[in-house]
Amino acid sequence: MTKPPSNTRGLYQHLRTAEGRSNASQRWLTRQLNDPYVRMAREAGWRSRAAFKLIQLDEKFHLLKPGQRIVDLGAAPGGWTQVSVARTGERGKVVGLDLLEMDVIAGATLLQGDFQEEADEKRVLEALAGPADLVLSDMAPNTTGHASTDHLRIIGLAELALDFALRVLTPGGAFVAKLFQGGAQNEMQALMKSRFTKVRYAKPEASRKDSSELYVVATGFKG
Repeated sequence: MTKPPSNTRGLYQHLRTAEGRSNASQRWLTRQLNDPYVRMAREAGWRSRAAFKLIQLDEKFHLLKPGQRIVDLGAAPGGWTQVSVARTGERGKVVGLDLLEMDVIAGATLLQGDFQEEADEKRVLEALAGPADLVLSDMAPNTTGHASTDHLRIIGLAELALDFALRVLTPGGAFVAKLFQGGAQNEMQALMKSRFTKVRYAKPEASRKDSSELYVVATGFKG
């Protein structure tokens, strides 16, 4: 099940004490306590609620297949890497790369490094033992609260991830990246349309309603 149960009414929980917490911290903790996807992720053993976003994107676009080579950029804490391992099976090769150190995920190769560094890109390709079938990026910069600034910053990050994908993907491969709704991605979209056969956008059910995030899904890499 990738959607929360409909009978969540009346389950809202309040923090027992707000002592020592900022208002922002209180709001975040309350939201976490009452987020059905947080509970579902905990029950299913996913490291983050974001796992359901990839599951729902996969159900819509059929991205993950047995035996694929997959790169998960900005992988920590590992929810997307876990889903990728589960859906590619024993023959798949999944590499998670992040600036942060990550706890071991069975079936995945986890690397600590920067995807913009040539040496780390080489490490990824060596771990895959070939080009990638799918490059995933759920990365987002720290938000400022200023929508236009945050939009430009995440577009810049997504463009860097796209540059990486264009170097490591095999023909026919796919690229998925998080964006914020805005409109500054025209140049990036034009590049993707020239290098992939299909470029589509989606907001998974697991994305919070008040979030401006959406995902670009580019398939059929032309090489």
